[in-house]
Amino acid sequence: MQTNNVLPGSTIGILGGGQLGRMMTTTAKHMGYRIAILDPTPDCPAAQVSDHHIVAAYDDMEAIKQLAEISDVVTYEFENVDLDAARYLEKERVLPQGAELLQVTQDRETEKRRLVDSGLQVPVFAILEDERKLAEAVAKVGLPFVLKTCRGGYDGKGQMIARTEEDLAEAGQFILDSGRCILEEWIPFEKEISVVFTRSITGEITFFPVAENEHKNHILHKTIAPATVSETVRDKALVAARTAAESLSVVGTFAIEMFVAGEQVLINEMAPRPHNSGHYTIEACNVSQFEQHVRAVCGLPLVPVFFHGAAVMMNLLGDEMTACLDNMDSFADGHLHIYGKKGVKPNRKMGHVTFVGRHLEELVNKLEEGTVIRQ
Repeated sequence: MQTNNVLPGSTIGILGGGQLGRMMTTTAKHMGYRIAILDPTPDCPAAQVSDHHIVAAYDDMEAIKQLAEISDVVTYEFENVDLDAARYLEKERVLPQGAELLQVTQDRETEKRRLVDSGLQVPVFAILEDERKLAEAVAKVGLPFVLKTCRGGYDGKGQMIARTEEDLAEAGQFILDSGRCILEEWIPFEKEISVVFTRSITGEITFFPVAENEHKNHILHKTIAPATVSETVRDKALVAARTAAESLSVVGTFAIEMFVAGEQVLINEMAPRPHNSGHYTIEACNVSQFEQHVRAVCGLPLVPVFFHGAAVMMNLLGDEMTACLDNMDSFADGHLHIYGKKGVKPNRKMGHVTFVGRHLEELVNKLEEGTVIRQ
């Protein structure tokens, strides 16, 4: 693990060149760092604002070695990093987050078992290597249930919901097509919340306000901060996040999505990186999730977090970005971020807009009364 401070003027290598890498890059550039991106896509969002772009596959070890040579520290913007590459970078002492964190979060079975071993609450689940034990798993978990691939999958991809026995044939085919899967009980949750925090190399942790998420078609549509939950729920969420952070020896910004059912809090999924639900921190806090991440991986002290009071972040998917640009007057009070992606596709995250205020109810009412992003 890297132990010396990596000071401004040094080069940060980033595995992945999407929008998270872009926001990480622009933040680090403001702090005085140079940036090297490794991503197979020419002119990807992060490469547009970086100093170097290595165009190569994530498992291209020669490219990984090149990144290590020109970087003083390396981080990543997504969790599906090649593990051999991560282990090499860790061995070279330039990946302070380490490879184990990736190994855990890349696999839903490993992730769930580590959480359970840490004494944290998760939905009841069963692991299926093939479709032959589906009936046994359903007897344990019950209907309805959610079926997910153990590896890969995001924004609703790589999963299905079975509500009745008529859906079991489809579930069996899903397993047959996908391989090892996790079958989880369906939680009739009232809210989904996110805890985004940053942990330093020395174990210091700072938390951003617990936020509330709204989804459309399994894709994050809106994040509202602070979450409208009880103090008991908020405290449980923060305790669970701290427990997970220390159990996994997290370094950097990390996000945990949780279900709220009454006063019960269950962990759904984790992301070992800055997260879509933490974008509001760029304008609504004195320090963003990206700056804290850069500080953590570079060995710099974390900044105590202060919050303006209220924020609403909305993703711009597909043609919503075009509608936004065509109607800028409706977004006069919002902070607009466009990611620089080539090609507008349905449900593709093209950007986001964040509205900031001092009081949540006042801000939400203002947005509902205005013409901001017609639903």
